[in-house]
Amino acid sequence: MTSPNPEHRRPGSGRRAHRDRHGRGLRGRLVPATVPLARTKAEVFDDLVLDTVETLERRFAKELAGVEFAVEDVPPDLNVYDTDVLEDGEVPLARLLPGRPGRQEVPPRIVLYRRPLEFRAMDREDLADLVHDVIIEQVANLLGIDPDELA
Repeated sequence: MTSPNPEHRRPGSGRRAHRDRHGRGLRGRLVPATVPLARTKAEVFDDLVLDTVETLERRFAKELAGVEFAVEDVPPDLNVYDTDVLEDGEVPLARLLPGRPGRQEVPPRIVLYRRPLEFRAMDREDLADLVHDVIIEQVANLLGIDPDELA
Protein backbone atom coordinates (compact mmCIF):
# COMPACT_ATOMS: atom_id res chain seq x y z
CA MET A 1 0.00 0.00 0.00
CA THR A 2 1.41 3.40 -0.96
CA SER A 3 1.37 6.32 1.36
CA PRO A 4 -0.21 9.57 0.17
CA ASN A 5 2.70 11.45 1.69
CA PRO A 6 5.44 11.91 -0.99
CA GLU A 7 8.17 11.78 1.66
CA HIS A 8 7.39 8.10 2.34
CA ARG A 9 7.83 6.94 -1.29
CA ARG A 10 10.36 4.28 -2.02
CA PRO A 11 13.40 5.46 -3.98
CA GLY A 12 12.98 4.97 -7.70
CA SER A 13 9.21 4.56 -7.52
CA GLY A 14 8.42 7.90 -9.16
CA ARG A 15 9.90 9.66 -12.16
CA ARG A 16 11.49 12.99 -11.68
CA ALA A 17 10.52 15.43 -14.39
CA HIS A 18 13.44 17.77 -13.83
CA ARG A 19 16.34 15.30 -13.91
CA ASP A 20 17.42 12.42 -16.07
CA ARG A 21 18.15 9.00 -14.60
CA HIS A 22 21.77 9.90 -13.83
CA GLY A 23 20.84 12.93 -11.76
CA ARG A 24 22.57 15.48 -13.98
CA GLY A 25 19.49 17.44 -14.93
CA LEU A 26 17.95 17.99 -18.33
CA ARG A 27 20.30 18.20 -21.22
CA GLY A 28 20.11 21.11 -23.59
CA ARG A 29 21.61 21.72 -26.98
CA LEU A 30 25.17 20.53 -27.37
CA VAL A 31 25.89 23.42 -29.72
CA PRO A 32 24.55 26.96 -29.27
CA ALA A 33 21.97 28.04 -31.86
CA THR A 34 24.28 30.82 -33.09
CA VAL A 35 26.93 28.34 -34.21
CA PRO A 36 26.60 27.12 -37.82
CA LEU A 37 26.62 23.46 -36.74
CA ALA A 38 23.18 23.94 -35.23
CA ARG A 39 21.65 24.62 -38.65
CA THR A 40 19.95 21.75 -40.42
CA LYS A 41 20.63 20.87 -44.03
CA ALA A 42 17.21 22.19 -44.96
CA GLU A 43 17.93 25.55 -43.31
CA VAL A 44 21.29 25.83 -45.05
CA PHE A 45 19.62 24.99 -48.37
CA ASP A 46 16.90 27.59 -47.79
CA ASP A 47 19.60 30.20 -47.10
CA LEU A 48 21.35 29.36 -50.38
CA VAL A 49 18.09 29.76 -52.29
CA LEU A 50 17.32 33.01 -50.49
CA ASP A 51 20.77 34.45 -51.27
CA THR A 52 20.36 33.83 -54.99
CA VAL A 53 16.76 35.06 -55.07
CA GLU A 54 17.61 38.27 -53.20
CA THR A 55 20.46 38.99 -55.63
CA LEU A 56 18.14 38.48 -58.61
CA GLU A 57 15.35 40.55 -57.07
CA ARG A 58 17.70 43.50 -56.59
CA ARG A 59 18.51 43.48 -60.31
CA PHE A 60 15.11 42.44 -61.70
CA ALA A 61 12.64 43.71 -59.11
CA LYS A 62 9.92 44.57 -61.61
CA GLU A 63 10.10 41.29 -63.55
CA LEU A 64 10.18 39.10 -60.41
CA ALA A 65 7.63 41.08 -58.38
CA GLY A 66 4.94 38.38 -58.34
CA VAL A 67 7.11 35.28 -58.62
CA GLU A 68 7.06 32.80 -55.72
CA PHE A 69 10.06 30.64 -54.89
CA ALA A 70 9.59 27.38 -52.98
CA VAL A 71 11.65 24.43 -51.78
CA GLU A 72 10.37 20.88 -51.51
CA ASP A 73 12.39 17.94 -50.25
CA VAL A 74 11.66 15.62 -53.17
CA PRO A 75 9.77 15.92 -56.44
CA PRO A 76 6.23 14.53 -56.59
CA ASP A 77 5.63 11.14 -58.18
CA LEU A 78 4.57 11.80 -61.75
CA ASN A 79 4.81 9.36 -64.62
CA VAL A 80 5.77 12.02 -67.16
CA TYR A 81 7.20 15.46 -66.51
CA ASP A 82 6.34 18.41 -68.74
CA THR A 83 8.82 20.82 -70.25
CA ASP A 84 8.49 23.01 -67.15
CA VAL A 85 10.73 20.62 -65.21
CA LEU A 86 14.51 20.93 -65.13
CA GLU A 87 15.89 17.38 -65.01
CA ASP A 88 19.23 15.68 -64.57
CA GLY A 89 18.72 12.42 -66.38
CA GLU A 90 15.40 11.18 -65.08
CA VAL A 91 15.51 13.09 -61.78
CA PRO A 92 13.76 16.48 -61.51
CA LEU A 93 15.82 19.25 -59.89
CA ALA A 94 13.36 22.13 -60.21
CA ARG A 95 10.01 23.02 -61.69
CA LEU A 96 8.57 26.19 -63.17
CA LEU A 97 4.85 26.68 -62.75
CA PRO A 98 4.09 29.62 -65.05
CA GLY A 99 0.98 30.85 -63.25
CA ARG A 100 -2.47 31.67 -64.56
CA PRO A 101 -3.86 35.15 -65.03
CA GLY A 102 -7.58 35.69 -64.74
CA ARG A 103 -10.28 35.58 -62.12
CA GLN A 104 -8.42 33.18 -59.83
CA GLU A 105 -4.96 34.50 -60.50
CA VAL A 106 -2.12 32.13 -59.63
CA PRO A 107 1.35 33.72 -59.54
CA PRO A 108 4.31 32.10 -61.29
CA ARG A 109 6.19 29.71 -59.01
CA ILE A 110 9.65 28.16 -59.12
CA VAL A 111 10.07 25.05 -56.99
CA LEU A 112 13.50 23.60 -56.19
CA TYR A 113 13.84 20.00 -55.02
CA ARG A 114 16.34 19.95 -52.16
CA ARG A 115 17.35 16.28 -51.91
CA PRO A 116 18.21 15.72 -55.60
CA LEU A 117 20.26 18.92 -55.63
CA GLU A 118 22.10 18.01 -52.41
CA PHE A 119 22.83 14.56 -53.79
CA ARG A 120 24.58 16.04 -56.83
CA ALA A 121 26.78 18.46 -54.87
CA MET A 122 30.19 17.50 -53.52
CA ASP A 123 30.26 20.15 -50.75
CA ARG A 124 28.51 23.31 -49.64
CA GLU A 125 30.23 25.53 -52.21
CA ASP A 126 29.29 23.15 -54.99
CA LEU A 127 25.70 23.10 -53.71
CA ALA A 128 25.62 26.92 -53.67
CA ASP A 129 26.79 27.00 -57.30
CA LEU A 130 24.28 24.35 -58.33
CA VAL A 131 21.37 26.12 -56.60
CA HIS A 132 22.42 29.40 -58.22
CA ASP A 133 22.61 27.82 -61.70
CA VAL A 134 19.24 26.08 -61.36
CA ILE A 135 17.49 29.27 -60.18
CA ILE A 136 19.11 31.31 -62.96
CA GLU A 137 17.97 28.79 -65.56
CA GLN A 138 14.41 28.68 -64.24
CA VAL A 139 14.11 32.48 -63.97
CA ALA A 140 15.51 32.88 -67.48
CA ASN A 141 12.99 30.33 -68.69
CA LEU A 142 10.18 32.26 -66.98
CA LEU A 143 11.28 35.62 -68.40
CA GLY A 144 12.02 34.18 -71.84
CA ILE A 145 15.64 35.35 -71.92
CA ASP A 146 19.04 33.72 -72.18
CA PRO A 147 20.44 32.52 -68.80
CA ASP A 148 23.74 34.28 -69.59
CA GLU A 149 21.91 37.63 -69.36
CA LEU A 150 20.99 36.90 -65.73
CA ALA A 151 24.32 35.55 -64.53
